[in-house]
Amino acid sequence: MATTMITTLERSSRAAARGLSDISIRNLFIIPTVLFLIVFNIFPLIYSLGYSFTDFRASTNAPANFVGLQNYRDLLNDPYVWSNFAITAKYVIISVAGQLLVGFGVAMLLNRDIPLKGLITTLLLLPMMLSMAVVGLFWKLLYDPSWGVINYALGLGNFEWLADPKMARYAVALTDIWMWSPFVMLLSLAGLSAVPKHLYEAAAIDRAGPFYTFFRITLPLVAPILMIAVIFRTMEAFKTFDLAYILTSQPTAELISIRLYKMAFQEWQTGRSCAMAYIVLIMVLAITNIYVKYLNKVKER
Repeated sequence: MATTMITTLERSSRAAARGLSDISIRNLFIIPTVLFLIVFNIFPLIYSLGYSFTDFRASTNAPANFVGLQNYRDLLNDPYVWSNFAITAKYVIISVAGQLLVGFGVAMLLNRDIPLKGLITTLLLLPMMLSMAVVGLFWKLLYDPSWGVINYALGLGNFEWLADPKMARYAVALTDIWMWSPFVMLLSLAGLSAVPKHLYEAAAIDRAGPFYTFFRITLPLVAPILMIAVIFRTMEAFKTFDLAYILTSQPTAELISIRLYKMAFQEWQTGRSCAMAYIVLIMVLAITNIYVKYLNKVKER
């Protein structure tokens, strides 16, 4: 006990001699970070929550009048808003399911001894390293009805990918799949490399087929990390804005994020758009909570 106290005192003496104690150095890094989070994250959240209960319009100098839950009631009773949510839900399902299938499939192919495996993996990761604006403009050229490569390869003539609302939705989802499947692939590779090899050896001794090995060994052990990929990609897909806006410069595939942008910065319904943002936030939190509960169940198996 005495030895411990002496050691502690010696450390304090050395820290004092250096000019700053360990606690001071820790606070020096933590306090600015906490202040940064409060100013740029928490404060805007609280500020916009207050505006969501008003009829405030940023385009006028009129003061904000408190209207209670009127903005929330109007939005939840607006069929056009529910149509935006339905479009967004379909987009999220198509995009996330596509990324999961492509990413996990490619990871299964790469999870074996092949030549230039490292180089191939690096090249496959390139799409998600590109700027969203670059990806949007690149795929806009590919979808061009006059000289786009996609129409030429599929023999579709002058087919308009981005003019029709339904096809524009699929075009944006396809681009998102191309860009973010490498993210799922990377997580899947980490999960596949962690599967114990002796399980496959035991299955081979028991003469288990590939179907049995995949569904009884590979998929159950990789499922938790796949669920994490699904959670991340679902949250991001709900927030898709820039890619859809760049691809469809007159956004015909109106996702909820684009509707929110129009309401806030074109129609200048600031209070109402804040309420809509909170409705989206609550929905994303609810879906994420469901995913997390399912993830915990998968881990317990």
